[in-house]
Amino acid sequence: MIYRMLADLVVILHLLFIIFALLGGSLVLWRGYMLLVHVPAALWVAVISFKGWICPLTPLENQLRQAAGGEGYPGGFVEHYIIPVIYPVGLRFDVQFLLGMVAIGINIVIYALVYYWCKLRHDRWRE
Repeated sequence: MIYRMLADLVVILHLLFIIFALLGGSLVLWRGYMLLVHVPAALWVAVISFKGWICPLTPLENQLRQAAGGEGYPGGFVEHYIIPVIYPVGLRFDVQFLLGMVAIGINIVIYALVYYWCKLRHDRWRE
């Protein structure tokens, strides 16, 4: 039972990491040092997508599920949990590449907004 709970925890952490990698740039407004944490996370997600690699959390989850007496699954986290929600067919490299581009696009927009917000605050402070 503990292995199943740990596997579920890995899934939750995996999903939170993906959300952070996509939207965490907005946390720079809260704490500037988040830039140093978020940029590597966003780059990691993009590289995983562009290269077609499987995140190391996926084999960890599979090992925990197998230790619990269940079965692991082939492919990666995105392919197993997210793609079935978004697309009815399996994950192909071109779709995974597109998801990586979307992740970069989202982060560019967020950082542009953060830059604009900081510039606006700085300009008001100088008045």
